[in-house]
Amino acid sequence: MKYSLRQLEVFLATAYHENLTRAASSLAMSQSAASSALKDLESQFDVQLFDRVGKRLQLNELGQSIRPRAQALMEQAKGLETALARHQDVGHLKVGATLSIGNYLAVEIMARYMGEQDGARVELEVANTETIVRKVANFELDIGLIEGETRHPELDLVHWRDDELMVFCAPDHPWAGRPWLSDEELLEAQWIVREQGSGTRQHFEWAMQGLLPHLGIKLELQHTEAIKRAVEAGLGIGCLSEITLVDAFKRGSLVPLPVPQRNFHRRFYFALHRQKFRSAGIVRWLELCRSSLSE
Repeated sequence: MKYSLRQLEVFLATAYHENLTRAASSLAMSQSAASSALKDLESQFDVQLFDRVGKRLQLNELGQSIRPRAQALMEQAKGLETALARHQDVGHLKVGATLSIGNYLAVEIMARYMGEQDGARVELEVANTETIVRKVANFELDIGLIEGETRHPELDLVHWRDDELMVFCAPDHPWAGRPWLSDEELLEAQWIVREQGSGTRQHFEWAMQGLLPHLGIKLELQHTEAIKRAVEAGLGIGCLSEITLVDAFKRGSLVPLPVPQRNFHRRFYFALHRQKFRSAGIVRWLELCRSSLSE
């Protein structure tokens, strides 16, 4: 392309003001830079676009014929610039969240995010940690909210908030109301737990180091609600994030079983691709996630 948008800007401003000094001023350019841009435009096509009438630069016939096309082209360019600049506004996000976070934390944050700006939209995918990490790494998701730790070489893990796993049972279970469970009782129990690949299962296994090969895993289920229903039905005891159990404990449909000798503390993380541009939308999502801790 032999011409630049800047050259067209100078051409249109000169046509409007009929004076190069005023045209340069309107574009925040020096007169010499504006004069050079206009001369380059004419010389590149070996044409003359203006006639000098006294101190005025007046469009000649050729200049008048191309002015509307140049104006239309500049308007299209400004429209493209506006579209490209929209990354500065909070907009469309693709968020992945693990099951506990997606079902109990992310929806409220999503509602706040979408309520801040008309047209803002969030696609929320809920899956286990392994799936979310893979999709963030493949640029299929803008950000991941995960429960498990990972050392993927292309991702940054940023600490978001702390969490605690809790062991629980049905209120009519023989152990309900116990002040604590011993390791021997943990080995006696029939466990209903999350599937392999989930962050909850990962940390459950870390917490049960030394006992794991001998634990009685009765059921492995993908959904937290299914695990709670199975425990309520008396099929065994479970272990899930405390954020998933608050309402059940309040209702009394499930009761906690303290296990003080085991470390069930863990962290939630933001998973972000190291090469992905951190748009204003991503930054705002992170801010809303962090602000939810103080509410």
